[in-house]
Amino acid sequence: MEIDNGLGMVDILSEDFDPTAVVAEPVPPVVTGDLIGKLAEDLNGQPREIVLGRNVHTTCLAVTEPDANDEFTGDKDAYMASVLARYRKTLIERTRHHLGYPYNLDFDYGALTQLQHFSINNLGDPFIESNYGVHSRQFEVGVLDWFARLWEIEKNEYWGYITNCGTEGNLHGILVGREVFPDGILYASKDTHYSIFKAARMYRMECVKVDTLISGEIDCSDFRAKLVANKDKPAIINVNIGTTVKGAVDDLDLVIQTLEECGFNHDRFYIHCDGALFGLMMPFVKLAPKVSFKKPIGSVSVSGHKFVGCPMPCGVQITRLKHINVLSNNVEYLASRDATIMGSRNGHAPIFLWYTLNRKGYKGFQKEVQKCLRNAHYLKDRLRDAGISAMLNELSSTVVFERPRDEEFVRRWQLACQGNIAHVVVMPSVTIDKLDDFLNELVEKRSTWYEDEKVQPPCVAADVGSENCACGKHK
Repeated sequence: MEIDNGLGMVDILSEDFDPTAVVAEPVPPVVTGDLIGKLAEDLNGQPREIVLGRNVHTTCLAVTEPDANDEFTGDKDAYMASVLARYRKTLIERTRHHLGYPYNLDFDYGALTQLQHFSINNLGDPFIESNYGVHSRQFEVGVLDWFARLWEIEKNEYWGYITNCGTEGNLHGILVGREVFPDGILYASKDTHYSIFKAARMYRMECVKVDTLISGEIDCSDFRAKLVANKDKPAIINVNIGTTVKGAVDDLDLVIQTLEECGFNHDRFYIHCDGALFGLMMPFVKLAPKVSFKKPIGSVSVSGHKFVGCPMPCGVQITRLKHINVLSNNVEYLASRDATIMGSRNGHAPIFLWYTLNRKGYKGFQKEVQKCLRNAHYLKDRLRDAGISAMLNELSSTVVFERPRDEEFVRRWQLACQGNIAHVVVMPSVTIDKLDDFLNELVEKRSTWYEDEKVQPPCVAADVGSENCACGKHK
């Protein structure tokens, strides 16, 4: 059938359209050095052209006007139903081969479908109702109280809100630090998530990058040197509770000790803890160091769509109530206050978080954390047994290994790559069977990548340490 979209006749439903088909995702074209400016190195130390995702304009689903008699024929509804059915099939296939990003895809929120007919908006301060009555603040504050207990801060001493994503939590945490110390310098390790450096650009903050150890953890020797060079200005520090690529946890106690030894009293520094993934896992790991407001930290943020498994991006940001007054404004239009970044906020997200926290509780999360760590060790050991360079940090479920040579394989398993390394983030939804499928395919593909003796697996000692490198030199 054809319809007129105002630009001409468009065929919206061909006779051979298969609503159950899975759309093949081709390998995206490489981006040349002229466009990216700086090239990475490939597995043999040669310049590598960075592969970016495909241009979605080439595959987008156009929005078209209904046909004049569509209310009688129902052709447009049939077309849209077919598109959605095919999209669902694609989602199932893509979920089956998802390993590189920290999302827990194991959830069932069928009980909450009854609420999807409502436009729930928690605009403004979560603790003060606005004139808009369709909100979920009672769920939101319940979730915030749960995290406040987890991070050991009293109800009357904290302020927080449920954000629209993990980046918003980081933007808010750094903003609070900047407001507390307008002339402060932001310190962040080189392995820090890009959102922290985005915050520095947005807020026009002076930002100092600190070196990291092989593990990805902040190098406090370099941190000390850079603090001493800037002793005249307050310090705003981002501490990683799990870095993006290597899953490294910065030593919070050592960071605080370094600040104190460099002459920074508690009233001259502000610490934001980015716990996007491991901020919710670490409290359930035996003997793991604590992230706690009993220590001189200013804020903590986590993502809700990662370990928790919320189906939409969201997060939790907690800070000290005494810091928030500089950001709060009374808004007559809302009959509320607002110290958030986005204003309007998804009112469904708090309900999903509340539902999961109630169903699983501390014991449920502890079991899932143990499962993730156990499966991560299984993956690391099997990679090593296959002669593949691999590293797993303590307290982490992120397994780092040599980057596969084939970009089609990388895209099929949705691996996150940086330079010569890739990683798998073992989440509750990642089973042993799924890891075995991945490993078997990797080993089979790898035998073809390196069948020519002139081509050898790369040395990744600079990325994972010589003890974790399985190249010819370090094997």
